[in-house]
Amino acid sequence: MSTVTLRIARYDPQKGDKKSHFETHTLSDVLPTDRVLDLLNRVKWEQDGSLVYRRSCAHGICGSDAMVINGKNRLACKILAKDLPATITVEPLKGLPVKRDLIVDMDPFFESYESVMPFQVTQHEPHGRERIQSHEDQQLIDDQAKCILCAICTTSCPSFWANDQFVGPAAIVQASRFLFDTRDEGNEERLKRLNEYTGVWRCRTIFNCVEACPQGIDITKHIGNVKKALLHGNTDFVRQS
Repeated sequence: MSTVTLRIARYDPQKGDKKSHFETHTLSDVLPTDRVLDLLNRVKWEQDGSLVYRRSCAHGICGSDAMVINGKNRLACKILAKDLPATITVEPLKGLPVKRDLIVDMDPFFESYESVMPFQVTQHEPHGRERIQSHEDQQLIDDQAKCILCAICTTSCPSFWANDQFVGPAAIVQASRFLFDTRDEGNEERLKRLNEYTGVWRCRTIFNCVEACPQGIDITKHIGNVKKALLHGNTDFVRQS
């Protein structure tokens, strides 16, 4: 067991706060298996019930507890306290408006996500009861399908910090998931959206998104494939490579 100092960014506009400030909480008897989310729960349940943050499954699947932990975008439910220094600093994700404490406004993120048509578009009835896909074709979109929409990649992107109208890595990955789906027929409209000023060309291949992604998705690879699709005018090159 050990003692941990937790520095938490606090912000409550209803109390007249103009910007975030840090409040410090000391927690003793911290176990090696305790995650940052467990420490936040202890602060809220034992010391200050006014602290607010998002959480849900606590198993790294829902993506709701994304935040900045010691300067890096992470999921609080996946980071063990024993792997961090004795002083842990927790802040809200950068690049999105802070609503209160560790909660950011996710609306801009999901508006970008929705803009790339993250759903299957079909014009024809399937042959039989469902749209069959080969194992090889499914492998083209398996990696992108792992995205949990936590916004960690997008809010770690300097291009997004510089221009919050940039659609962002997460939306491009979701677009890629359907662009390279052999059952989909909506590529023309998706590529048109991604070819706009705020689309895929604003990516500078900095790789922050790849390093931050809690799912290990090869984000820049998929962004590169979207750029190639725009240059080729189709997605056939992926199946030929």
